[in-house]
Amino acid sequence: MGGDFPWWLVAIGVLLGWGFAGILSDEHYRAALVMLSDGIGITVLVSIIAYVGACLLGLVLAMMALSRRVWLRQIARFYIELMRGIPIMVLLLYVAFALAPLLILAVNGVGSRIGADPLTTRDFPLLWRAVLALVLAYSAFLAEIFRAGISAVGEGQIEAADALGLSRWQRFRLVVLPQAFRLILPPLGNDFIAMVKDSSLVAVLGVTDIAQLAKVAASANFRYMETYNVAAMLYLVMTLSLSLVLRWIERRLAARPG
Repeated sequence: MGGDFPWWLVAIGVLLGWGFAGILSDEHYRAALVMLSDGIGITVLVSIIAYVGACLLGLVLAMMALSRRVWLRQIARFYIELMRGIPIMVLLLYVAFALAPLLILAVNGVGSRIGADPLTTRDFPLLWRAVLALVLAYSAFLAEIFRAGISAVGEGQIEAADALGLSRWQRFRLVVLPQAFRLILPPLGNDFIAMVKDSSLVAVLGVTDIAQLAKVAASANFRYMETYNVAAMLYLVMTLSLSLVLRWIERRLAARPG
């Protein structure tokens, strides 16, 4: 076997196999798995929705950063540097307890003019405040990834698209974005994996994801080893699965001509 054989994957597989064997043979591990499995859906939901939202906002910011208009570039750079400079934990708390009430006040101010019933802070669940915070945080990082990928597309490709009579939107959708996507897929995948892990931070808001349920379970039964071993294994299975899928997609794209 050559040096490229994935021994790291074998090692992780052995580690996971040992962990699952412990779950099957120990009632405390099984109890922890049953309780923590209820948080898998929330973790996946938060990660996917926040990542899709961050990608959309990040793409808009990237286009603003590449705009010919100075004021758009300045706004994009201000936002990107601001969000990248604030720790995600601090941003979560700020959005949940400072920004959310302001948004409610703003909505109520508009609603009062049209006769709508006023909202309360309870109408903005902590789950969606956490999603909003992750979108704001990750959009800044994804904006830089999109900007770098779009900038890497050769001018010759753009000139050829112009020569074919494509509009700016057609040029971007049919020529620039597909080529940029191949370049930025690895960092996009890395950020998605990071999003899955950072989604555990929503536990500070009491959102019942895997991390929050692990904290509650360990505080109740004092089985810290079993509980956090299971939590770590669940996150590892999710991130490792994502990593393998992304590697497969990268190989498929690399095998395609052009």
